[in-house]
Amino acid sequence: MKAEDRDEHISLMEPLLVSDASRSRNELADLALELTAKSTALRTSLPEGIVRALSDLVRSMNCYYSNLIEGHDTHPIDIERALNEDYSTDTKKRDLQLEAKAHIEVQRWIDNDGLKARATSVDGVLETHRRFCELLPDELLWVESPDGGKRERLLAGEFRQRDVMVGKHIAISAGALHRFMKRFETAYQNLGKVDSITSAAYAHHRLLWMYPFLDGNGRVARLISYSILRDALDTGGIWSVARGLARNEAKYKSLLAQCDLPRQSERDGRGNLSEAALANFAIFFLETCIDQVDFMETLVNPKGLRDRILVWAEEEMRADRLPQKSGMVLEAVLYRGELHRGDVAGILGTGDRNARRITSALLERGVLVSKSVRAPLLLNFPAALAARWMPGLFPEG
Repeated sequence: MKAEDRDEHISLMEPLLVSDASRSRNELADLALELTAKSTALRTSLPEGIVRALSDLVRSMNCYYSNLIEGHDTHPIDIERALNEDYSTDTKKRDLQLEAKAHIEVQRWIDNDGLKARATSVDGVLETHRRFCELLPDELLWVESPDGGKRERLLAGEFRQRDVMVGKHIAISAGALHRFMKRFETAYQNLGKVDSITSAAYAHHRLLWMYPFLDGNGRVARLISYSILRDALDTGGIWSVARGLARNEAKYKSLLAQCDLPRQSERDGRGNLSEAALANFAIFFLETCIDQVDFMETLVNPKGLRDRILVWAEEEMRADRLPQKSGMVLEAVLYRGELHRGDVAGILGTGDRNARRITSALLERGVLVSKSVRAPLLLNFPAALAARWMPGLFPEG
């Protein structure tokens, strides 16, 4: 069945960028520059091995908070279990674990440059949705019709075929989506430094305003924004705005709703929608990004992180849950970013056999990882230790 097209003009979505004439333009530029400086400083202050370990943890964090905004609360430890193919016997919990795993796999694809330079392209948005939905369990691929009379199957990577209403906002007709999405794609190409950063906020709302899919729009929009910022700032994937949005969910959703409003006066831009509301959302979005970079900087401050990990290791050694001298191996990995197995014996001042025993114990606890028996040892951040090693990253409990 062909989707209805009510011939809406693409100007209904304007403005897609905050203009140079906006009173908020200077503030947005200042925030973009501050975010650039702080994100770059955080990224360059860490060894590559720590960046890799953090990016793995941030994928789980991003997944947890993005799904939480949608009302799906999957404990970080259950997310980690899903990544290890350990699923709950409870069907609903298992479905949420699979949903979390799907989100993480899509972000891993983004982190491996799968969406590089095409986050706001029509193909990029469709592929992001397709990759997410193809990994979902069947039960999460059904959407109730507006009248509640029947359920419709969500089609992965395909635009919706009927009208939708989100809150008080009636989205554009289904047949108009491709036309509007092409305008969306061209608006966010070849931007200058400031707009390439602030477009993470602008595109976030405008994608949700179009509401291209029957379900999954919020997760896709946050993943698209994550990808835009990753490209614009070379974040290394070690921080994410999702935690800040979830912690300020009411304001986040309120400001998004205000962006649906029509232009309020002659001073409110030159488009159909309110430029001031779009600017206010972008200011909130960038301030939230800066807050999350600051938060991660306090967590991974070299001395603070080292002290927390070594205190934990000392407690584990005292309780005979780790071999003696395990802390020395962890400290060496923290300092170097990675540690070759052949160096462990020399660091410990012990024989190869004891070095292998300690290394094996740390690998079994999941605090170190290695791609093979010959590959270097790398730090890992298990979800079960997040409260000790990275306090505040996830809610207590």
